Amino acid sequence: MASLLRPHNWVPGPVGEELQVPDKDAKAMVGTEDTPGGKASPNPQNLRPSVFHSIKFFVLCHSLLQLAQLMMSGYLKSSISTVEKRFGLSSQTSGLLAAFNEVGNTALIVFVSYFGSRVHRPRLIGCGAILVTLAGVLMTVPHFISEPYRYDHTSPDMPQDFKASLCLLSTKAPASASSNSSCSSYTEVRHLAVVGIMFTAQTLLGVGGVPIQPFGISYIDDFAHNSNSPLYLGILFAVTMMGPGMSYGLGSLMLRLYVDIDRMPEGGINLTSKDPRWVGAWWLGFLISAGVVALAAIPYFFFPKEMPKEKQELRFRRKGLAVSDPPVSKGEDSSSEQSPAESLEKKDNLAQMAPDLTVIQFVKVFPRVLLRTLRHPIFLLVVLSQVCMSSMVAGMATFLPKFLERQFSITASYANLLIGCLTIPLAIVGIVVGGILVKRLRLGPMHCGSLCLLGALCCLILSTPLFFMGCSSHQIAGISHQPGTQPGLELFPGCMESCSCPSDDFNPVCDSSTRVEYITPCHAGCTSRVVQEVPDKSQVFYTNCSCVAGGGPVPAGSCDSACSHLVLPFMILISLGAALASVTHTPSFMLILRGVKKEDKTLAVGIQFMLMRVLAWMPSPVIHGSAIDTTCVYWAQSCGRRAVCRYYDHDLLRNRFIGLQFFFKIGALACFALILAILRQQDKEEKTKATIPNPGLQQQLLASEAKKEPEESRV
Repeated sequence: MASLLRPHNWVPGPVGEELQVPDKDAKAMVGTEDTPGGKASPNPQNLRPSVFHSIKFFVLCHSLLQLAQLMMSGYLKSSISTVEKRFGLSSQTSGLLAAFNEVGNTALIVFVSYFGSRVHRPRLIGCGAILVTLAGVLMTVPHFISEPYRYDHTSPDMPQDFKASLCLLSTKAPASASSNSSCSSYTEVRHLAVVGIMFTAQTLLGVGGVPIQPFGISYIDDFAHNSNSPLYLGILFAVTMMGPGMSYGLGSLMLRLYVDIDRMPEGGINLTSKDPRWVGAWWLGFLISAGVVALAAIPYFFFPKEMPKEKQELRFRRKGLAVSDPPVSKGEDSSSEQSPAESLEKKDNLAQMAPDLTVIQFVKVFPRVLLRTLRHPIFLLVVLSQVCMSSMVAGMATFLPKFLERQFSITASYANLLIGCLTIPLAIVGIVVGGILVKRLRLGPMHCGSLCLLGALCCLILSTPLFFMGCSSHQIAGISHQPGTQPGLELFPGCMESCSCPSDDFNPVCDSSTRVEYITPCHAGCTSRVVQEVPDKSQVFYTNCSCVAGGGPVPAGSCDSACSHLVLPFMILISLGAALASVTHTPSFMLILRGVKKEDKTLAVGIQFMLMRVLAWMPSPVIHGSAIDTTCVYWAQSCGRRAVCRYYDHDLLRNRFIGLQFFFKIGALACFALILAILRQQDKEEKTKATIPNPGLQQQLLASEAKKEPEESRV
């Protein structure tokens, strides 16, 4: 999420004020160094330094806030399959929901950055955090306005999971009528309202997150000492990167609890977390995240608009330099002190003009500078490679938990635990290793390109075995394993023709002897039900099943996957691939900083992350969700509309999901190969220019030698 590194450098507000604040602080700090605001205070109690005038305390608060914000924005991805089951959403719709927070974020990021330090940045960060809190609370509203979750189609006055799915000898007309009895215009309106509330909450989440990172980074960079600013930003990003991992960990804990934990039925429930009808307490994680964000937002309303430039570390470092380094002359010292000002004067023309531009003029100038930056081949190829990598990450972060649930028959809680404990930490390690390699080895553009190419190639190689780490779907009675076909009752075995089975019921049972799964006990011809009490839980069995050899009993729940033992090797390969892909993050970022002109660096970084949002983080979840929907073989119906998918073709699901990841990895590899080829060509041209002397210079050398020859002959 290091999406806008120092965005204030290329927008009008901070540039105009950043040139003035340090000089004022330097003059005023001699007499007012110990006062809280850097200004003399007439009140004696204000002479005591305040914790809210410490940039270190601001770094601590901002690290916690960004951690909480990322934990909330990533929490939906950890519970995406649960939200689908609870509200009957397709993967395409859930992917659009997950990507919708980028819409509000991308639409406002340029304008918020434009205002820069013209506004009270800490208070605006606090207001953004309050919006994020409201978005989290709003995401829980659908749970409270919806009726209690019913994992079967019983009436409200009938105990759940009792005689609802059994084979009852009756006519079929009443069954079909009862299945549509709950459908009404009110039900449809309520469903649309629930979906609309979640989309609104995601938009609000994106809008609230706009000022948090750019204003926080610019505030730290403005008032921290120049030598301490990289350290503080490094601490900030190190703490922030733990947010996605914590979101999956929180999802793992919350999804173990039943969704209606606040309104449990009197007789309890006969479900376990392994049952495909299980829905966890997805909403509880949003409440917890919203509470943490609200607590982290409180200190921002007490920070000043400006604080004194950090001076203590400067004095300490000067003492250290005086001991370890040789003495420096006054001229050298003055030149070193003026270097920051000189570097600030060499900003982009847009940045110099920005303080005098209105919003409309800024919008008119921005596209011209954008096109000029995009003409740079290295910049364009690096952005395309990062778009491919980000598309891969966005799709995997959104739908990998659901893929693991379906492919390996594991619970949503365990899937989130694997991602939070394996994939996210190794990805963080990859980013850190990439940065260490660039710094320690002092890699130039050519070697950075080689490192990116090597990382992308190894990531591609590791993803190849994933196509074969899985197994086909087990047999499901009456369901054709061809996506797009909707089976009717006439396709079910004749052994249950005398039963009146509702077509939209879902209460699977598994015949473990033949590994055949039935959608309901009714479709297996079962007429009775037995509950076996165990100390920790109760297990439901169905007996007298006419479609099962020996009449049963058959346990409730889906058949387990035959390749569930492959989930750990699969996750290890996925995590190692994520680590190798993350190694390319810092080198590719350095290619942009070292490849574009010095005056275009800050603008190029802002354009880079804006394009990554528009081209990767927004469309990728929708693309992956649409691909997953094409592998569905049995859709649940809700009031005549297609709802959540009950069964997938596992081979198609694996090939298309991993295939999309493979496609984006090939795209990144091709971009890095082209970058390396261009860098080598540029290197050859520079070497040829250095070896071939200038013709004009050659003539001057010959003329000077010709003049020297007569003089030497005279001597």
